[in-house]
Amino acid sequence: MSSSDSPALRSGVLAAGNFIIDHVKLIDAWPAEEMLATIHSEQTSNGGGAYNLLIDLARLGAPFPLEAAGLLGKDAAGAWILEDCERHHINTFQLTQRDDLSTSYTDAFTAIATGRRTFFHHRGANARLTAADLDLAASQSRLFYLGYLMLLDSLDATGPDGRSAASHLLENAVHHGFSTVVDMVSIADPGLVTGTRSALPWIDHFILNELEAGQLVGRSLRHSNSQPDLAAMELAARDLLGAGVRHSVTIHAVEGAVSATAAGCVRQSSVALPSGYIKGATGAGDAFAAGWVYALHENWPTAEGLQLGVCAAAACLADPTPSLGLRPLAECLELGRTYGYRSA
Repeated sequence: MSSSDSPALRSGVLAAGNFIIDHVKLIDAWPAEEMLATIHSEQTSNGGGAYNLLIDLARLGAPFPLEAAGLLGKDAAGAWILEDCERHHINTFQLTQRDDLSTSYTDAFTAIATGRRTFFHHRGANARLTAADLDLAASQSRLFYLGYLMLLDSLDATGPDGRSAASHLLENAVHHGFSTVVDMVSIADPGLVTGTRSALPWIDHFILNELEAGQLVGRSLRHSNSQPDLAAMELAARDLLGAGVRHSVTIHAVEGAVSATAAGCVRQSSVALPSGYIKGATGAGDAFAAGWVYALHENWPTAEGLQLGVCAAAACLADPTPSLGLRPLAECLELGRTYGYRSA
């Protein structure tokens, strides 16, 4: 990598991976098989790691370029995503529509009686995304975000060398001068866990929740009373650094987050939101990631990055959709000042 390719001399975020349409439906109760439930309201929104991150960064008022890279079907859902990205001033040069694919979508049903959510996901175009669909050389972004590992079938596939296709893509991104940022989802599949671990040496900054981190290190990061074990989270973050992650591992939970680098660990509690504030938790993890990525791009200290992450997540919780609760950066940080933070 030449000095002119240094991430410090570049600007922006190129986000690749999951672009999903979420159809959010509010129902009276979850029905038994062959029975009927009433849909009281429905709403269409953005979904998926790359898509949510970019929309959240736009709503935070990111002062740097935003670029999307992924696959869509040449259908109404794909057109909806392109229009949404363009409305948020996101470059869609590498967001490709194909006749032979259908845009990925999720039907999300929330039962009014219990508040519980049930998801039906069509993997669609996201499952076909490969490294050949991305032109890394065409971007001068500083950060390359990939998400979610374990929900990108072709990139999650492990080759004869024991490495996932995502691992090779991330290696290529590093060689092209990007600083890489990766997120994942929770799926109980040992094969996918092995493939994900093969990507660690090419991840500069790893963002994941405590369940996902627990999968990768092979142990629970919560106490028997379901409370987060912050010491275990810190140890897991250090273990993932030791397994190859190049610069930082950040693990978030409902209660807060920890971030580990070679210099040590930093903790941040989540915002102490009042009763009745939360309207939905969909996308809160991606909102945290967006706040963290914003701070990472702008070279903020770790403590300030974690604070923005938990404040962005708090803003997300004010709306049932993944991103409509997000607001400009200063307004997100004001949530922390207004409500304070949970006790450690």
